[in-house]
Amino acid sequence: MLSEQTWRRRAFSQAEIQEAERLEALDRLDALDAPRDDVLDGIVRLISNIFDVPIALISVLDAHRQLYKASLGLEGEEQARRTSFCSHTILKPQPTVVADAALDPRFAGNPLVARSPHIRFYAGVPLRTSDGHHIGTVCAMDARPREFTDRDIAILKELATLAIEHLEGRLNAETDALTGVLSRRAFHAQGARAVTLAQRHRQNLSLVAFDVDGLRSINSGFGHAAGDQVLADIAAACSGCLRASDFFGRVGGGEFAMLLPNTGRQGALQVAQRMRKAIAGMPFEPAGEPYRVTASFGVSTVDIVTRDVSALLANAQAALHQAKAEGRNRVVGWQGKSIEGYVRRRVLKAGIIHFGDLASAMDCTVRTLSRNGAGIDVSDAFGLPEEFNLAIRSDRLNMACRVVSRTDRHLQVEFLRG
Repeated sequence: MLSEQTWRRRAFSQAEIQEAERLEALDRLDALDAPRDDVLDGIVRLISNIFDVPIALISVLDAHRQLYKASLGLEGEEQARRTSFCSHTILKPQPTVVADAALDPRFAGNPLVARSPHIRFYAGVPLRTSDGHHIGTVCAMDARPREFTDRDIAILKELATLAIEHLEGRLNAETDALTGVLSRRAFHAQGARAVTLAQRHRQNLSLVAFDVDGLRSINSGFGHAAGDQVLADIAAACSGCLRASDFFGRVGGGEFAMLLPNTGRQGALQVAQRMRKAIAGMPFEPAGEPYRVTASFGVSTVDIVTRDVSALLANAQAALHQAKAEGRNRVVGWQGKSIEGYVRRRVLKAGIIHFGDLASAMDCTVRTLSRNGAGIDVSDAFGLPEEFNLAIRSDRLNMACRVVSRTDRHLQVEFLRG
Protein backbone atom coordinates (compact mmCIF):
# COMPACT_ATOMS: atom_id res chain seq x y z
CA MET A 1 0.00 0.00 0.00
CA LEU A 2 1.36 3.41 -0.96
CA SER A 3 2.14 5.86 1.79
CA GLU A 4 0.29 9.20 1.69
CA GLN A 5 3.53 10.99 0.82
CA THR A 6 4.31 8.58 -2.04
CA TRP A 7 0.74 8.80 -3.34
CA ARG A 8 0.87 12.59 -3.35
CA ARG A 9 4.10 12.59 -5.33
CA ARG A 10 2.59 10.29 -7.98
CA ALA A 11 -0.89 11.82 -8.13
CA PHE A 12 -0.16 15.53 -8.06
CA SER A 13 2.02 17.94 -9.95
CA GLN A 14 4.86 19.61 -8.10
CA ALA A 15 2.92 22.90 -8.10
CA GLU A 16 -0.11 21.24 -6.46
CA ILE A 17 2.06 19.62 -3.79
CA GLN A 18 3.79 22.92 -3.06
CA GLU A 19 0.44 24.72 -2.77
CA ALA A 20 -0.93 22.12 -0.35
CA GLU A 21 2.22 22.38 1.76
CA ARG A 22 2.07 26.19 1.61
CA LEU A 23 -1.48 26.17 2.97
CA GLU A 24 -0.41 23.77 5.73
CA ALA A 25 2.36 26.24 6.68
CA LEU A 26 -0.12 29.13 6.64
CA ASP A 27 -2.38 27.14 8.96
CA ARG A 28 0.47 26.24 11.35
CA LEU A 29 1.47 29.88 11.58
CA ASP A 30 -2.12 30.96 12.32
CA ALA A 31 -1.49 33.92 10.03
CA LEU A 32 -4.82 33.73 8.22
CA ASP A 33 -6.95 34.42 11.29
CA ALA A 34 -4.39 36.54 13.13
CA PRO A 35 -5.69 40.07 13.75
CA ARG A 36 -4.00 43.24 12.55
CA ASP A 37 -1.42 44.71 14.92
CA ASP A 38 0.71 47.81 15.44
CA VAL A 39 4.00 46.20 14.39
CA LEU A 40 2.80 45.27 10.91
CA ASP A 41 1.06 48.64 10.56
CA GLY A 42 4.39 50.27 11.42
CA ILE A 43 6.19 48.28 8.73
CA VAL A 44 3.78 49.40 5.99
CA ARG A 45 4.26 53.01 7.08
CA LEU A 46 8.01 52.50 6.76
CA ILE A 47 7.58 51.10 3.26
CA SER A 48 5.53 54.11 2.23
CA ASN A 49 8.01 56.61 3.71
CA ILE A 50 11.23 54.92 2.58
CA PHE A 51 10.15 54.42 -1.03
CA ASP A 52 7.79 57.39 -1.30
CA VAL A 53 4.87 55.23 -2.48
CA PRO A 54 1.17 55.79 -1.74
CA ILE A 55 0.37 52.08 -1.40
CA ALA A 56 2.09 49.59 0.92
CA LEU A 57 0.88 46.15 1.92
CA ILE A 58 1.57 43.09 4.05
CA SER A 59 -0.71 40.23 3.07
CA VAL A 60 -1.25 36.49 3.25
CA LEU A 61 -2.88 34.36 0.56
CA ASP A 62 -5.14 31.38 1.12
CA ALA A 63 -6.57 29.24 -1.68
CA HIS A 64 -8.82 31.90 -3.23
CA ARG A 65 -8.04 35.35 -1.84
CA GLN A 66 -5.42 37.77 -0.61
CA LEU A 67 -6.03 39.05 2.93
CA TYR A 68 -4.51 42.34 4.06
CA LYS A 69 -2.77 42.02 7.44
CA ALA A 70 -1.59 45.65 7.23
CA SER A 71 -2.21 48.12 4.43
CA LEU A 72 -1.87 51.74 3.44
CA GLY A 73 -3.61 53.31 0.45
CA LEU A 74 -5.91 50.37 -0.33
CA GLU A 75 -9.63 50.07 0.27
CA GLY A 76 -11.15 47.01 1.86
CA GLU A 77 -9.44 44.11 3.60
CA GLU A 78 -9.05 41.52 0.84
CA GLN A 79 -9.18 40.86 -2.88
CA ALA A 80 -9.54 37.85 -5.13
CA ARG A 81 -6.29 35.93 -5.50
CA ARG A 82 -6.74 35.56 -9.26
CA THR A 83 -6.44 39.35 -9.75
CA SER A 84 -3.68 39.85 -7.18
CA PHE A 85 -0.18 40.90 -8.19
CA CYS A 86 1.03 39.05 -5.10
CA SER A 87 -0.25 35.70 -6.41
CA HIS A 88 2.71 35.87 -8.82
CA THR A 89 5.18 36.85 -6.11
CA ILE A 90 4.55 33.81 -3.87
CA LEU A 91 5.45 31.46 -6.74
CA LYS A 92 9.04 32.64 -7.04
CA PRO A 93 12.01 32.70 -4.64
CA GLN A 94 13.09 36.16 -5.78
CA PRO A 95 11.29 39.52 -5.51
CA THR A 96 8.87 40.55 -8.25
CA VAL A 97 9.39 44.04 -9.68
CA VAL A 98 7.07 45.51 -12.30
CA ALA A 99 8.30 48.91 -13.52
CA ASP A 100 5.15 49.62 -15.58
CA ALA A 101 2.21 47.24 -15.24
CA ALA A 102 0.50 48.76 -18.29
CA LEU A 103 3.36 47.46 -20.45
CA ASP A 104 3.61 44.04 -18.79
CA PRO A 105 1.49 41.37 -20.55
CA ARG A 106 0.87 39.62 -17.19
CA PHE A 107 -0.84 42.69 -15.73
CA ALA A 108 -1.89 45.05 -18.53
CA GLY A 109 -5.49 43.79 -18.44
CA ASN A 110 -5.67 43.50 -14.66
CA PRO A 111 -8.63 45.44 -13.13
CA LEU A 112 -6.27 46.89 -10.50
CA VAL A 113 -4.40 48.57 -13.37
CA ALA A 114 -7.38 49.63 -15.46
CA ARG A 115 -9.41 50.84 -12.47
CA SER A 116 -8.75 52.24 -9.01
CA PRO A 117 -6.15 52.17 -7.52
CA HIS A 118 -4.61 52.28 -11.08
CA ILE A 119 -1.44 50.42 -10.17
CA ARG A 120 1.47 50.96 -12.55
CA PHE A 121 4.47 50.10 -10.36
CA TYR A 122 4.73 47.03 -8.13
CA ALA A 123 7.55 45.57 -6.04
CA GLY A 124 6.85 42.51 -3.89
CA VAL A 125 8.90 40.18 -1.71
CA PRO A 126 7.59 36.80 -0.50
CA LEU A 127 6.88 36.28 3.19
CA ARG A 128 9.04 33.19 3.58
CA THR A 129 8.56 31.11 6.72
CA SER A 130 11.49 29.57 8.58
CA ASP A 131 10.64 26.23 6.95
CA GLY A 132 10.71 27.74 3.46
CA HIS A 133 7.08 28.34 2.49
CA HIS A 134 5.72 31.54 0.93
CA ILE A 135 2.56 32.37 2.86
CA GLY A 136 2.20 35.96 1.63
CA THR A 137 4.00 39.11 0.57
CA VAL A 138 5.36 42.50 1.55
CA CYS A 139 5.00 44.98 -1.28
CA ALA A 140 5.17 48.60 -2.44
CA MET A 141 2.94 50.03 -5.20
CA ASP A 142 2.50 53.28 -7.05
CA ALA A 143 0.10 54.76 -9.58
CA ARG A 144 3.02 55.90 -11.72
CA PRO A 145 5.78 53.89 -13.44
CA ARG A 146 9.15 53.92 -11.69
CA GLU A 147 12.37 51.99 -11.25
CA PHE A 148 13.51 50.00 -8.23
CA THR A 149 17.22 49.72 -7.48
CA ASP A 150 19.11 46.78 -6.01
CA ARG A 151 19.38 48.79 -2.79
CA ASP A 152 15.60 49.27 -2.75
CA ILE A 153 15.06 45.54 -3.18
CA ALA A 154 17.48 44.79 -0.35
CA ILE A 155 15.59 47.15 1.98
CA LEU A 156 12.22 45.64 1.05
CA LYS A 157 13.61 42.15 1.72
CA GLU A 158 14.79 43.26 5.16
CA LEU A 159 11.32 44.60 5.94
CA ALA A 160 9.80 41.31 4.80
CA THR A 161 12.15 39.49 7.17
CA LEU A 162 10.98 41.71 10.04
CA ALA A 163 7.35 40.97 9.16
CA ILE A 164 7.72 37.18 9.04
CA GLU A 165 9.82 37.13 12.22
CA HIS A 166 7.05 39.05 13.94
CA LEU A 167 4.35 36.68 12.63
CA GLU A 168 6.32 33.64 13.77
CA GLY A 169 7.16 35.26 17.09
CA ARG A 170 3.48 35.85 17.81
CA LEU A 171 3.04 32.10 18.13
CA ASN A 172 4.74 32.31 21.52
CA ALA A 173 2.57 35.17 22.75
CA GLU A 174 0.22 34.19 25.57
CA THR A 175 -2.05 37.23 25.32
CA ASP A 176 -3.58 39.25 22.51
CA ALA A 177 -1.90 42.66 22.41
CA LEU A 178 -5.08 44.63 21.73
CA THR A 179 -7.55 43.04 24.15
CA GLY A 180 -5.38 41.40 26.80
CA VAL A 181 -7.26 38.08 26.54
CA LEU A 182 -5.61 34.80 25.57
CA SER A 183 -4.05 34.62 22.11
CA ARG A 184 -5.46 32.06 19.70
CA ARG A 185 -2.55 29.68 20.23
CA ALA A 186 -2.67 30.04 24.03
CA PHE A 187 -6.44 29.48 24.01
CA HIS A 188 -5.95 26.23 22.10
CA ALA A 189 -3.16 25.10 24.42
CA GLN A 190 -5.08 25.79 27.62
CA GLY A 191 -8.28 24.49 26.07
CA ALA A 192 -6.63 21.18 25.22
CA ARG A 193 -5.71 20.69 28.88
CA ALA A 194 -9.24 21.63 29.99
CA VAL A 195 -10.79 19.10 27.59
CA THR A 196 -8.45 16.36 28.87
CA LEU A 197 -9.41 17.10 32.47
CA ALA A 198 -13.13 17.17 31.65
CA GLN A 199 -12.93 13.78 29.99
CA ARG A 200 -10.83 12.27 32.75
CA HIS A 201 -13.27 13.37 35.44
CA ARG A 202 -16.39 12.98 33.25
CA GLN A 203 -17.36 16.60 33.64
CA ASN A 204 -19.31 18.88 31.33
CA LEU A 205 -17.40 21.35 29.19
CA SER A 206 -18.79 23.81 26.64
CA LEU A 207 -17.36 26.33 24.20
CA VAL A 208 -18.98 29.61 23.21
CA ALA A 209 -17.69 31.39 20.09
CA PHE A 210 -18.89 34.84 19.07
CA ASP A 211 -18.10 37.25 16.27
CA VAL A 212 -18.73 41.00 16.26
CA ASP A 213 -21.37 41.78 13.63
CA GLY A 214 -20.43 44.31 10.98
CA LEU A 215 -16.82 44.84 12.10
CA ARG A 216 -15.80 45.46 8.48
CA SER A 217 -18.34 48.27 8.29
CA ILE A 218 -17.03 49.83 11.48
CA ASN A 219 -13.44 49.67 10.22
CA SER A 220 -14.33 51.11 6.80
CA GLY A 221 -16.74 53.73 8.11
CA PHE A 222 -14.90 54.95 11.22
CA GLY A 223 -11.35 53.63 10.84
CA HIS A 224 -9.47 50.71 12.35
CA ALA A 225 -8.80 52.65 15.55
CA ALA A 226 -12.56 52.75 16.20
CA GLY A 227 -12.88 49.06 15.41
CA ASP A 228 -10.00 48.26 17.76
CA GLN A 229 -11.66 50.23 20.56
CA VAL A 230 -14.91 48.30 20.05
CA LEU A 231 -13.04 44.99 20.32
CA ALA A 232 -11.13 46.10 23.42
CA ASP A 233 -14.31 47.31 25.14
CA ILE A 234 -16.19 44.11 24.32
CA ALA A 235 -13.32 41.93 25.55
CA ALA A 236 -13.12 43.89 28.83
CA ALA A 237 -16.87 43.63 29.41
CA CYS A 238 -16.98 39.89 28.68
CA SER A 239 -13.90 39.17 30.80
CA GLY A 240 -15.61 40.78 33.78
CA CYS A 241 -18.58 38.42 33.43
CA LEU A 242 -16.61 35.16 33.42
CA ARG A 243 -15.53 32.90 36.26
CA ALA A 244 -11.90 32.48 37.25
CA SER A 245 -12.02 28.93 35.91
CA ASP A 246 -13.19 29.99 32.42
CA PHE A 247 -10.86 30.59 29.45
CA PHE A 248 -11.38 33.55 27.14
CA GLY A 249 -9.40 34.13 23.95
CA ARG A 250 -9.37 36.09 20.72
CA VAL A 251 -9.35 33.57 17.87
CA GLY A 252 -9.73 35.89 14.88
CA GLY A 253 -10.06 39.51 13.83
CA GLY A 254 -13.44 40.09 15.49
CA GLU A 255 -13.98 36.58 16.81
CA PHE A 256 -13.63 35.43 20.41
CA ALA A 257 -14.12 32.09 22.18
CA MET A 258 -14.90 31.14 25.77
CA LEU A 259 -14.30 27.69 27.24
CA LEU A 260 -16.61 26.97 30.18
CA PRO A 261 -15.63 24.04 32.47
CA ASN A 262 -18.40 22.24 34.37
CA THR A 263 -20.98 23.77 32.05
CA GLY A 264 -23.45 21.81 29.92
CA ARG A 265 -25.25 22.89 26.78
CA GLN A 266 -28.11 24.74 28.47
CA GLY A 267 -25.79 26.58 30.83
CA ALA A 268 -23.56 27.63 27.93
CA LEU A 269 -26.56 28.87 25.94
CA GLN A 270 -27.59 30.98 28.93
CA VAL A 271 -24.08 32.43 29.24
CA ALA A 272 -24.08 33.25 25.53
CA GLN A 273 -27.46 34.98 25.78
CA ARG A 274 -26.23 37.13 28.69
CA MET A 275 -23.12 38.09 26.70
CA ARG A 276 -25.19 38.86 23.60
CA LYS A 277 -27.51 41.17 25.53
CA ALA A 278 -24.60 42.84 27.31
CA ILE A 279 -22.83 43.61 24.02
CA ALA A 280 -26.02 44.87 22.36
CA GLY A 281 -26.57 47.23 25.30
CA MET A 282 -23.04 48.66 25.43
CA PRO A 283 -22.65 52.34 24.51
CA PHE A 284 -20.40 52.95 21.49
CA GLU A 285 -19.82 56.36 19.95
CA PRO A 286 -17.10 55.94 17.29
CA ALA A 287 -18.05 59.21 15.54
CA GLY A 288 -19.45 61.05 18.54
CA GLU A 289 -22.92 59.58 17.90
CA PRO A 290 -24.47 56.43 19.41
CA TYR A 291 -23.74 53.35 17.31
CA ARG A 292 -25.24 49.94 18.10
CA VAL A 293 -22.86 47.00 18.01
CA THR A 294 -24.05 43.40 18.19
CA ALA A 295 -22.49 39.94 18.08
CA SER A 296 -23.53 36.48 16.86
CA PHE A 297 -22.89 33.41 19.02
CA GLY A 298 -22.39 29.68 18.50
CA VAL A 299 -22.28 27.06 21.27
CA SER A 300 -20.90 23.50 21.33
CA THR A 301 -20.39 20.95 24.10
CA VAL A 302 -18.03 18.02 24.67
CA ASP A 303 -19.72 14.70 23.92
CA ILE A 304 -18.74 11.14 23.16
CA VAL A 305 -17.15 12.02 19.81
CA THR A 306 -16.30 15.73 20.14
CA ARG A 307 -13.19 15.20 22.22
CA ASP A 308 -10.77 18.02 21.45
CA VAL A 309 -10.79 21.79 21.49
CA SER A 310 -10.35 22.11 17.70
CA ALA A 311 -13.50 20.09 17.06
CA LEU A 312 -15.38 22.03 19.75
CA LEU A 313 -14.36 25.33 18.16
CA ALA A 314 -15.20 24.15 14.63
CA ASN A 315 -18.68 23.06 15.74
CA ALA A 316 -19.26 26.33 17.61
CA GLN A 317 -18.12 28.30 14.57
CA ALA A 318 -20.53 26.34 12.37
CA ALA A 319 -23.34 27.32 14.73
CA LEU A 320 -22.05 30.91 14.75
CA HIS A 321 -22.23 31.06 10.94
CA GLN A 322 -25.79 29.80 11.14
CA ALA A 323 -26.57 32.63 13.59
CA LYS A 324 -25.13 35.09 11.07
CA ALA A 325 -27.16 33.55 8.25
CA GLU A 326 -30.38 33.79 10.31
CA GLY A 327 -30.01 37.52 10.86
CA ARG A 328 -27.16 38.11 13.37
CA ASN A 329 -27.38 39.20 17.02
CA ARG A 330 -28.54 35.77 18.14
CA VAL A 331 -27.34 32.54 19.77
CA VAL A 332 -27.36 29.17 18.01
CA GLY A 333 -26.35 25.83 19.52
CA TRP A 334 -24.52 23.24 17.42
CA GLN A 335 -27.08 20.73 16.16
CA GLY A 336 -24.75 18.22 14.52
CA LYS A 337 -25.35 14.56 15.22
CA SER A 338 -23.22 12.98 17.92
CA ILE A 339 -21.57 10.47 15.61
CA GLU A 340 -18.01 10.57 14.35
CA GLY A 341 -18.80 11.58 10.79
CA TYR A 342 -20.40 14.85 11.87
CA VAL A 343 -17.48 16.16 13.94
CA ARG A 344 -15.84 18.98 12.01
CA ARG A 345 -12.11 19.54 12.05
CA ARG A 346 -10.39 22.82 11.37
CA VAL A 347 -8.48 22.62 8.08
CA LEU A 348 -7.08 24.92 5.42
CA LYS A 349 -7.42 23.35 1.98
CA ALA A 350 -7.88 24.53 -1.58
CA GLY A 351 -11.23 23.68 -3.13
CA ILE A 352 -13.18 24.29 -6.32
CA ILE A 353 -16.94 24.72 -6.48
CA HIS A 354 -18.51 23.42 -9.73
CA PHE A 355 -22.06 24.44 -10.62
CA GLY A 356 -24.30 25.12 -13.60
CA ASP A 357 -24.06 21.52 -14.88
CA LEU A 358 -20.34 21.76 -14.06
CA ALA A 359 -19.92 24.54 -16.66
CA SER A 360 -18.99 27.17 -14.05
CA ALA A 361 -16.34 27.04 -11.33
CA MET A 362 -15.25 29.12 -8.35
CA ASP A 363 -12.11 28.82 -6.25
CA CYS A 364 -12.72 28.50 -2.52
CA THR A 365 -10.95 27.72 0.75
CA VAL A 366 -12.21 24.86 2.90
CA ARG A 367 -11.99 25.79 6.60
CA THR A 368 -13.75 22.90 8.35
CA LEU A 369 -14.35 19.36 7.19
CA SER A 370 -16.04 16.14 8.29
CA ARG A 371 -17.15 13.01 6.49
CA ASN A 372 -20.60 14.55 6.12
CA GLY A 373 -20.00 18.23 5.40
CA ALA A 374 -17.71 21.24 5.21
CA GLY A 375 -17.37 24.93 5.99
CA ILE A 376 -16.24 26.91 2.94
CA ASP A 377 -14.96 30.47 2.52
CA VAL A 378 -15.69 32.19 -0.80
CA SER A 379 -15.11 35.68 -2.16
CA ASP A 380 -18.84 36.20 -2.75
CA ALA A 381 -21.61 33.68 -2.14
CA PHE A 382 -24.14 35.68 -4.19
CA GLY A 383 -25.48 33.68 -7.11
CA LEU A 384 -24.21 30.30 -5.93
CA PRO A 385 -26.97 27.67 -6.16
CA GLU A 386 -28.19 25.64 -3.21
CA GLU A 387 -26.57 22.50 -4.64
CA PHE A 388 -23.17 22.14 -6.33
CA ASN A 389 -20.10 19.92 -6.46
CA LEU A 390 -17.10 20.53 -4.21
CA ALA A 391 -13.68 19.21 -5.27
CA ILE A 392 -10.79 19.02 -2.79
CA ARG A 393 -8.00 17.57 -4.84
CA SER A 394 -5.55 17.15 -1.94
CA ASP A 395 -8.10 14.79 -0.31
CA ARG A 396 -9.18 13.09 -3.57
CA LEU A 397 -12.69 14.31 -2.77
CA ASN A 398 -15.39 15.33 -5.24
CA MET A 399 -18.81 15.51 -3.59
CA ALA A 400 -22.25 16.83 -4.41
CA CYS A 401 -23.24 19.34 -1.71
CA ARG A 402 -26.31 21.08 -0.37
CA VAL A 403 -26.01 24.48 1.34
CA VAL A 404 -27.18 24.36 4.96
CA SER A 405 -26.51 28.02 5.75
CA ARG A 406 -24.71 30.90 4.10
CA THR A 407 -23.41 34.39 4.71
CA ASP A 408 -21.84 36.77 2.20
CA ARG A 409 -18.49 34.93 2.29
CA HIS A 410 -19.09 31.61 4.04
CA LEU A 411 -21.07 28.45 3.31
CA GLN A 412 -21.93 25.51 5.53
CA VAL A 413 -22.69 22.49 3.35
CA GLU A 414 -23.68 18.88 3.81
CA PHE A 415 -22.53 16.16 1.43
CA LEU A 416 -25.13 14.38 -0.67
CA ARG A 417 -24.50 10.66 -1.05
CA GLY A 418 -26.05 8.13 -3.38
